[in-house]
Amino acid sequence: MTITPAIRISERKLVVKNRTILTGVPDNVIATSASTCGPVEGVFVGAFFDGSNSRQVVSLGTLRDVRFMACFRFKLWWMAQKMGDKGSDIPMETQFLLVETKDGSHLDESQTVYTVFLPLIEGPFRACLQGNANDQLELCLESGDCDIKSSSFTHSLFISAGTDPFATITDAIRAVKFHLKTFRQRHEKKLPQIVDYFGWCTWDAFYQEVTQEGVESGLESLAAGGAPPKFVIIDDGWQSVSGDAQENVDASETKFPPLARLTGIKENSKFQNKDDPAAGIKSIVNIAKEKYGLKYVYVWHAITGYWGGVRPGGDFESTVKFPAISKGVVENEPTWKSDVMAVQGLGLVDPKSVYRFYSELHGYLAKAGVDGVKVDVQCILETLGGGLGGRVELTRQYHQALDLSVARNFPDNGCIACMSHNTDALYCSKQAAVVRASDDFYPRDPVSHTIHIAAVAYNSVFLGEFMQPDWDMFQSLHPAAEYHASARAISGGPVYVSDGPGKHNFDLLKKLVLPDGSILRARLPGRPTSDCLFSDPARDGISLLKIWNMNKYTGVLGIYNCQGAAWNSVARKNTFHQTQSNAITGFIRGRDVHVISEAACDPDWAGDCVIYCHHSGDLIRLPHNIVLPVTLKVLEHELYTVTPVKVLAPRFDFAPLGLIDMYNAGGAIEGLIYEVKGGSRLLELGNGYGGEGLSVENLSQETVGLVRMEVKGCGRFGAYSSVKPRRCTVGSVDCDFVYDSSSGLVSLNLDYMPEEGQTVHIIEVEV
Repeated sequence: MTITPAIRISERKLVVKNRTILTGVPDNVIATSASTCGPVEGVFVGAFFDGSNSRQVVSLGTLRDVRFMACFRFKLWWMAQKMGDKGSDIPMETQFLLVETKDGSHLDESQTVYTVFLPLIEGPFRACLQGNANDQLELCLESGDCDIKSSSFTHSLFISAGTDPFATITDAIRAVKFHLKTFRQRHEKKLPQIVDYFGWCTWDAFYQEVTQEGVESGLESLAAGGAPPKFVIIDDGWQSVSGDAQENVDASETKFPPLARLTGIKENSKFQNKDDPAAGIKSIVNIAKEKYGLKYVYVWHAITGYWGGVRPGGDFESTVKFPAISKGVVENEPTWKSDVMAVQGLGLVDPKSVYRFYSELHGYLAKAGVDGVKVDVQCILETLGGGLGGRVELTRQYHQALDLSVARNFPDNGCIACMSHNTDALYCSKQAAVVRASDDFYPRDPVSHTIHIAAVAYNSVFLGEFMQPDWDMFQSLHPAAEYHASARAISGGPVYVSDGPGKHNFDLLKKLVLPDGSILRARLPGRPTSDCLFSDPARDGISLLKIWNMNKYTGVLGIYNCQGAAWNSVARKNTFHQTQSNAITGFIRGRDVHVISEAACDPDWAGDCVIYCHHSGDLIRLPHNIVLPVTLKVLEHELYTVTPVKVLAPRFDFAPLGLIDMYNAGGAIEGLIYEVKGGSRLLELGNGYGGEGLSVENLSQETVGLVRMEVKGCGRFGAYSSVKPRRCTVGSVDCDFVYDSSSGLVSLNLDYMPEEGQTVHIIEVEV
């Protein structure tokens, strides 16, 4: 018997689970089974060309009548999302493509199939996708070195499919990992401990004018207000840099000041204590840790040392090289033609010396007590590969050296990857576990805020398979502060601000930060709900963005109106645009939290959830598949804690919520045990309770159920109970509680953090 592959090229069509995705596939496009890459349905795709070249483009066929979501690079450094329904909608530099199809003969008409396209690395070539005016999907392959050419490719694109979008993506990345053997997935990497604490970054507070005194003033200001940071990122401005001498400079270069280059691995004079200059950056590190109780200090550097690289003539064999920007990047970001880096070049350390460079830099920092680095400007490497083996090889050599140095010098895996959204880097990422998820938070640019939230959520669909996405700093005293803060709380990544000293909203920060400086971090990368994957919440004028994440025993949903601004493919920049309506109505349901069933403490869970609304304080029980409408204006948002309902006995239901004044309330619940007691037997006889509806109360002498919860932090704790509890205790001591019979909300106050030596409160509720 012949088994037909679920994904195949047949009769010039790409067929996925009996659904035609591409038509008119050229004869020079070939497919190879991925059967050797684990239990995944997929094929590798390549092509043959008539002649060898360093850049090849081939049509894969015509794409029409589908819905897709693409992650593409709108800048050299950063990706954003683009939705569409045909090939011509696919931007250049697309690195991830998810296609939705609903038709098909062997599956129910209502069942959706998700097909993921992953352009890969093959030898010295890096692939990406793009569309053309004829709705053809094209595969573009580039080496980044005019002397490195090829005419034959067999494994440049991986295509896989399934009926669960998130599982399909994870399985596809896993198959690619088995094939390439050059990277690790997020769950295989050590997360640095900064992700579980509140932090502060100096960038928007000082930019490059940061000083040791400024760092101390920022730490003091936050700690004094009750939001003590436990990590700091000393951003750009601490290093020893200078521009090139200006003799004999071509007149065309004079419109830019000299591009600064690194002159040494030590700090500049701003970070040299006047009383003890030799202490260097160790001085502010000691102040941060000993005076202000910080656990971690990170510093910034570019992957090439600094924006202009390392000044030639030093110890690390650097030479000035001029970036060669790929056609797709220039098409999306035309300003690169006159960028200061392109005009003045970068001092590139010889790849053979780059491990020594990183080792000396990081060794010096580690000896001073620095715990990690934010490594920026990473995508520049793809432009400098000419004469050095090409873009893929240069990136691999630099990242291999960086990984080794981080592992050697920063045992907590202290590294944040930044400006690093090219697949050259992603597909060789073995060490770094945190990656900046989007372009910067721009406090002075009103067009950027809705764009930022949409971009971090959609980029995390792809990036979150490799590393934990970092949704960037924000400022707590800003018109869009709540909008940004709530998103950071459900991102699953680090939470940190870039407030200027004395410019804080502590009421907001206390929804994020516990008194000990820890945060209530969700467990996964925050991502759009499955029904938002192919709608465009930034451009279409009708869609809200829903973002889901999971805690141990609850889910969390964030709903955002991101309409009104987006990347403009004509102007090649982010712009405002008219929206059809001032307010948009959408809906939520319990299963919007994609794996909410994992939080259900009952194998027979029926799908009912309770939803707690952060802003209004409303608590609503939602039966399975029942929806709750939500209406939001532009830049408005709402957060919901979502908890599966546990049925202890007929009409005796319970669901914990967490610290309900915090953005991610459910992140406080560390343990949960349900016990059904002897009183439940009375219910089978029809006795032992009284009242109607939510006002049910246990009138017997026996307890029906006991709920034991381990809760971190302090504040107002909430839970849902269909009956008024008989008793609540904290640490075995009876405590006062409030019960709202109309909603079922039980609330009590945890006035203090857990006692010394304890990490959690033990709360017991008897019903």
